[in-house]
Amino acid sequence: MCGINGFVSKTDLDATQIKKQIGSMNDTIIHRGPDDDGVFTEVGTDGCIAMGMRRLSIIDLTSGKQPIYSSDKQIVIVFNGEIYNYRILRHQLEKQGIVFATNSDTEVILKLYELEGESSFFKLDGMFAFSIYDKKKNQIFIARDFFGEKPLYYTQREDRFIWASELKSIMTDAPEKPEISKTGLNHFLRLTYIPAPHTIYENIYKLQANHYIVYDLNSHSFQIKEITDSEDKSPLDISFTDAKAQTKELVTKSVESRSISDVPLGTFLSGGVDSSIVSLCLSQMTSAKIDTFSIGFEKASFDETDKSQVVAKMINSNHHEFVIGEDDLKNNVHEILLNFDEPFSDTAALPTYLVSKKTKDFVKVALTGDGGDEVFGGYNKYYVGKLNNKYTSVVPRPLHNLSLNIGNRLLTSSDDKRGMRFKINKMLQTVNYDGEYYWDIISLANTKEQLAGLIKEELFEANLFQEYKDKTGIQKPSSLNDFRFIDKVLSLEGGMLAKVDRTSMLNSLECRAPFLNKQIWDFTKKLPAKYLMNGWNKKYILKEAFKTDFPDKFLEKSKQGFGSPVGDWLRSGLRKELESYIDPSFLESQGIFIKDNITSLVKNHISKKKDSTYSVWAFYCFQKWYKHTYLSI
Repeated sequence: MCGINGFVSKTDLDATQIKKQIGSMNDTIIHRGPDDDGVFTEVGTDGCIAMGMRRLSIIDLTSGKQPIYSSDKQIVIVFNGEIYNYRILRHQLEKQGIVFATNSDTEVILKLYELEGESSFFKLDGMFAFSIYDKKKNQIFIARDFFGEKPLYYTQREDRFIWASELKSIMTDAPEKPEISKTGLNHFLRLTYIPAPHTIYENIYKLQANHYIVYDLNSHSFQIKEITDSEDKSPLDISFTDAKAQTKELVTKSVESRSISDVPLGTFLSGGVDSSIVSLCLSQMTSAKIDTFSIGFEKASFDETDKSQVVAKMINSNHHEFVIGEDDLKNNVHEILLNFDEPFSDTAALPTYLVSKKTKDFVKVALTGDGGDEVFGGYNKYYVGKLNNKYTSVVPRPLHNLSLNIGNRLLTSSDDKRGMRFKINKMLQTVNYDGEYYWDIISLANTKEQLAGLIKEELFEANLFQEYKDKTGIQKPSSLNDFRFIDKVLSLEGGMLAKVDRTSMLNSLECRAPFLNKQIWDFTKKLPAKYLMNGWNKKYILKEAFKTDFPDKFLEKSKQGFGSPVGDWLRSGLRKELESYIDPSFLESQGIFIKDNITSLVKNHISKKKDSTYSVWAFYCFQKWYKHTYLSI
């Protein structure tokens, strides 16, 4: 695990200038790899190339230093991530007479590319971002993994092409303050994050998951390609009994492959279905006690440590439990939020950072339950298709509009509890008679109508999600597989995985997600939908596969999301800062928000007239980024 950087310059730079620039890019991400660094530079007749990396040593601690070169020195690679099937691939290559100089997974990628070219990328099971410079082809290949677990940003200017694991590296070489992207702004204020290919800046992009860049050094142009394979996508004709057995086998093997490490590892254990299964599987693979880690909250309605304690006792783990409160937020919120380099307001970023910080004191790698909901159909929002179809078939639109008005008055909450009233009101808000309901329900911060009333008309984008409708081929999502695929493309890549990567790597901790396995994803998307969601029973096949390993009914217990009570904190410890962001002169100078409307939203939240936690928290996070990052460029 590490971070990578690189650039191609069409203008002549001397060796000192090149090393200084790539060194500066590396220095900004030292938290991603405090153990080592490496640099490759080359000056040619048409400019220069530089590739750098920072390393967090996990596998092959002695000989895995990067960059790694082919035996003839004509191909060079820098790599961030882990390849979980590298031993299998290595064995296959060795049978063909390929000789290795190291025991690292990085060299396996290089040798596989040397033998098969860019078509080899689909064989990699892992989380990764890497760049390969092929001198013979005079091309650079820059790739990102199937789910987008590892980040990759890029930009092209008139004289330079730059790529990096984090935005901050690119900004070290920014010649001027970039413009705020109108599309990025709208995405953030709707979703709480900005999905690939967009960022908050114009002309700086994220490489989409499961894609790679081919940069041609002759023409100084590039193209983006999808990593493809020949997988059979037809539905499986399989009994539930056989599918259940295969589910358990696939998950168990995935945990095993993701536990390969030359350093200590443990698990994040929230007590939910996914982390409990991962922790169970890991505990069954060793005779020694495993380490498990969980976060609790001083606010009782957010604390669920009782569930993690049950699992920890059951698997006899060395369990570490940390309870956090408002003081922990005050001490860390600035560092956590600004490390994303662009606005990001997933409330789970705060506890994820804190559990990562505590965990790093004991282990260097943590397995997580991330991705289980997307892969096996576990979110409450997946009910929305059934609910929306049933509701709109019996409730006429005029009657719904009336109930919506009544609901806005009766179901308004004054506190950040996110209980039943919140959920019913959210469901009513997202009911749609035109097939747009899922795009509304993933808009956690603001619906389209809400956002239209908060930002200036010239900044608002009404058809924000059209590019994703076209990309996925899903104009009006209606099936469970539709919902899951949209989540893979948008919220998994842009939200959850960005959260986990930045918060864990800020603590130099590597997180691995066994459920994010392409083989498991391909398997579940070909299963009958009723195997994943049986009636109203979510993640049905996963729970059935492992239910005999847990106490009776344990996997059926409800669990809320891994958030934090930021709505309350905005009224107390963060109130003064929040109120400074609605200062009339500050809002006027920004020229982004409709002053009266955003001020009313914030004041109503603070006074408890109406709880608007997600919307106000998104506003707070944007303003913090704007003041402390954007204005300082």
